[in-house]
Amino acid sequence: MKKSELPAGIIDTEERRQIAESVRRTCEKFDDEFWLEKENKKEFPHEFHAAMAEAGWLGITMPEEYGGAGLGVTDAALLMQTIGNSAGAMSACSTIHINLFGPHPVIKHGTDEQKARMIPPLVEGTHKACFGVTEPDAGLDTTHITTRAVFQEGRYVVNGQKVWTSTAQQAHKILLLTRTTPIEECAKPTDGMTLFYTDFDRNRIEVTPIDKMGRNAVNSNSIFIDNLEIPVEDRIGEEGQGFKLLLDSLNPERVLVAAEAIGVGRRALEKAVQYAGERVVFGRPIGKNQSIQHPLAQSWMALEAADLMVWHAARLYDDGKPCGAEANSAKFLAADAAFDACDRAVRTHGGFGYAKEYHVERYLREIMLPRIAPVTRELIMSFIAERVLELPKSY
Repeated sequence: MKKSELPAGIIDTEERRQIAESVRRTCEKFDDEFWLEKENKKEFPHEFHAAMAEAGWLGITMPEEYGGAGLGVTDAALLMQTIGNSAGAMSACSTIHINLFGPHPVIKHGTDEQKARMIPPLVEGTHKACFGVTEPDAGLDTTHITTRAVFQEGRYVVNGQKVWTSTAQQAHKILLLTRTTPIEECAKPTDGMTLFYTDFDRNRIEVTPIDKMGRNAVNSNSIFIDNLEIPVEDRIGEEGQGFKLLLDSLNPERVLVAAEAIGVGRRALEKAVQYAGERVVFGRPIGKNQSIQHPLAQSWMALEAADLMVWHAARLYDDGKPCGAEANSAKFLAADAAFDACDRAVRTHGGFGYAKEYHVERYLREIMLPRIAPVTRELIMSFIAERVLELPKSY
C-alpha cells in the first residue's frame, strides 16, 4: 500500500485522508533511532505523547463538547494503524492507546459532571491514565478478581493487586475494576464488580516495574493498592455493574489492537522488501530468490486479508451493530499476519536481522504482544466456536 493510499476496506473520505497524512507527518518526526534510544533506556516517550496531544489526536473518539473530535472507531483505528506503521511500532501505539478505548465507560455511563471533569484533561494530554483490571491470580478470568472496594464512612476503601498495568509510572488517573461483593455472594459471577476512574495516589499505590521482552519504551507494572480512598463521585455507573460497563470498551479495543498490528506488520514487510532488493549475495539481489519472494508475498496477502476484517468490524461497531465475532476475528487474524511478517523481516535480513541497528528485531519483539493481549488466540477460538458455530461452551 502506498503511503498516500487509505486501506482498501475503509470508506475513502477527504477527512480520513487528512487524518492519515497529518498523523504520518507527526510520526515521521520520531524516527527509528529515537525509538531505539527510548527502548534501550526504558524511557517513556513524553515528547511523542505531547506531539500527539498538540495535534489533537488524543481526543479523536471523545465527544466534541469535551474537546474531542467525536469520531468513531473506524477513524480511531485509522489513527492507530498509521502510528503502528511508523518507527514507533507498538511502543508508539501504547503511548496513547488507553486514551482511545479506556475512557469509553466514562463517556457512555458517566454523569455529565464526571465527563466534564474527567475527559478534557485526557484530550489535552495533561492527564495520563492507566488501566487496572488484570490480576496475577485471575488472568483473563476477570470474574475472579479479588481487589476489594469496601464502602466506609461515605467513601470506598480499596485493597488489592493488579498486574500488567501499562504506564502506571506516569499515570495521573486509573480506571480501576474492583469487587464490591464477594463472588460467592453473587447470583452471577459477573455481578458484584464496580468500576472507578480516580486519582493514582502514589501514597497508597506501590508500583513495581515488570522487566519484559519488548515495548520497553512503555512500562508495564504490578501495582499494590493499600487502603486507597475513592470518593463516591469517582464511581462509574452503579455499584456492582462494573463488569457490564467494562464490556463496552472490549470490542473497540480489539479493533484498535488489530489495526495497530497491521500497521507494524506492513512496516516490517516494507523493511524486508527494501533489504531484499539491496542485499547482494552470490552476485545477485537476494530478492530474486523465490525462497525470499514467496514468504514476503504471502505476508502481503495475509496482512491485506486481515485488514479487511478490521474495517468490517469497525464499520459494524460504528453502525451500532453486533461485532463481537468480527472484532475478535480481526484481532486474531491481524496479530498472526503481523507476527509472520515481522518474523520474515528478521529472517530476510539474515544475521543483520538480529542486530538492533536494523530495527526489525524490535518490531518482532513488540508484535508478540497482540498475540497475547488483550485476549489470547485460544479464548478467541473458543468464543467463535461457541457464539458463531454454536458448539458447547468449553470454559
